[in-house]
Amino acid sequence: MIVANPIYDIVFKYLMEDERIARTILSALLKKDVVEVKVRPHEYANGQRDTLSVFRIDFGATIREADGHTHLILIELQKTWLETETLRFRQYLGVQYQSPRNIIGKDGHAIPMVAVYLLGHKVGDIEEPVIYVRHHSYNYDGQLVTKGLPNPFVDSLTHDSIIVQIPRLHGQINNRLDKVLSIFDQTLKDGQNGQVLNIDDSMYSGDDEMQHILHRLLMAATNADMRQDMNVEDEYYSIIEKRDTEILQRDKLLAQQNVQLAQKSAQLEEQSAQFEEQSAQLEEQSAQLEEQSAQLEEQSAQIKEQSAQIEEQNNALRNSVQMLLKTGLSIDAVADCLGLDLQTVKSLGRLE
Repeated sequence: MIVANPIYDIVFKYLMEDERIARTILSALLKKDVVEVKVRPHEYANGQRDTLSVFRIDFGATIREADGHTHLILIELQKTWLETETLRFRQYLGVQYQSPRNIIGKDGHAIPMVAVYLLGHKVGDIEEPVIYVRHHSYNYDGQLVTKGLPNPFVDSLTHDSIIVQIPRLHGQINNRLDKVLSIFDQTLKDGQNGQVLNIDDSMYSGDDEMQHILHRLLMAATNADMRQDMNVEDEYYSIIEKRDTEILQRDKLLAQQNVQLAQKSAQLEEQSAQFEEQSAQLEEQSAQLEEQSAQLEEQSAQIKEQSAQIEEQNNALRNSVQMLLKTGLSIDAVADCLGLDLQTVKSLGRLE
């Protein structure tokens, strides 16, 4: 059987507008008997598309518990094709928490709320196609508190969540929820046209509720206006995908440029370090040269001082030789007297 693909917003909206189908799907998700469903005021569909597509419907659902009593809960259902920021989901939830419509009773307690997320993408490494996030109450020691709960005050401030990863649906039917969600299994997409699914309707033989769902999806597939709206969605998402691809390529290019800049910066830092090292070596060599120059100057001063002393000694010795010679002593006698050799006495004894 060829039926419309309910991952499209227009098809999903058409599906959930049928109260019987809405009760069937929500009953399977909640694992409770939903006896009545009403769309709450303001259906937040994608009337104006933006960069993050989130389709939203608010339901008021009457639940019948196992003991027979019924009560009202609020179901905030959000569906998206694309990976979107959790801030968007939180903003929508914030609208519900702030709305006076959701406060009932004289005590001003809020209607208990369950958030349902139908995601067209995977959430990290979580492999389970459906996960239930439920709040519990604990005391200081971490022990579960059950007495007095559920309590309308506590339930007014917290909510449970159901997260469905549509890409994790792979056709295995083990329970009622698997069967209901099988109509979202994207592995059943037609090879030529992703707007429709090839479903084996024999799997739902004898199941009136599922047959009713398939019949409505079949009508959607044959509706020309519905197909045109799906074409618009395809065009929109192709633009978004092209934009995201361009952004990805730009980010990749920027990342490569950042790596190159980091490499050049590292090279410059290395060259700067080498220059600093060479500069330090030159400064050290210059200091050594200055030290050596100072030592040479000191040695030169010592040599000059020694030369002056020698010159002074020579002058004194010359004066002594000349004085003795003037007294009439012979050169030999002067040499013996001063302990000098004859040649030195002759040299020193030359009169000017």
